[in-house]
Amino acid sequence: MTKASRSKNAIPGEEEEGTRDKILNVALQEFSRRGLSGARIDAIAAESGINKGMIYYYFGSKEDLYVAALEESYRRFRQIEGDFHLESLPPVDALRALVGASFDVHAAHPEFIRMVMSENINHGEYIRKIPELRAINRSAITVLESLCRRGIADGVFRADVDPVDLHMTISALSFYNVSNRHTFSFIFDRDLGAPEVHAARRASVIDTVLRAVRA
Repeated sequence: MTKASRSKNAIPGEEEEGTRDKILNVALQEFSRRGLSGARIDAIAAESGINKGMIYYYFGSKEDLYVAALEESYRRFRQIEGDFHLESLPPVDALRALVGASFDVHAAHPEFIRMVMSENINHGEYIRKIPELRAINRSAITVLESLCRRGIADGVFRADVDPVDLHMTISALSFYNVSNRHTFSFIFDRDLGAPEVHAARRASVIDTVLRAVRA
């Protein structure tokens, strides 16, 4: 258990939990903008209105706060995905809805993309300090496993569709639109953040994924 986890459990109460969440909200933005090395506790304290001593009281150290923010970014992202209700839809319609929603969620949460990019620069050093992370992310695969089973049983998906590979494809296509937004927009003079460009790319990604899995 990390210091951050111990701190979370050390002080019960809604007020304390609210303070912790406020610190995490600001820390997540600071770390996503500047990474672990560039982020400053002074900046987090100033923006959150919570003094440095209280931040260290809750989280122990800057590194522990980064680990907590990294875990929180994954947890929030997967919670949003957990709101997708696809069981009542036919497999093809369900996958179309899932891919479109995933594309939109990635676009709406660039801070999550930047946190993941930062952690990859760190060679995944800090995710190893979050033992719950695999369980947090398991829900994304569970949804696709159920969807693939239904699609294969109905004869509309290929029998060899791999849910983990499918998840990686959806994530990669959605991720790129955010991670490379500024460079791609400049080089090719196409604003990836523009609503009409987003909509066209969204439709293209959905079509790409469906073509890849169709029987």
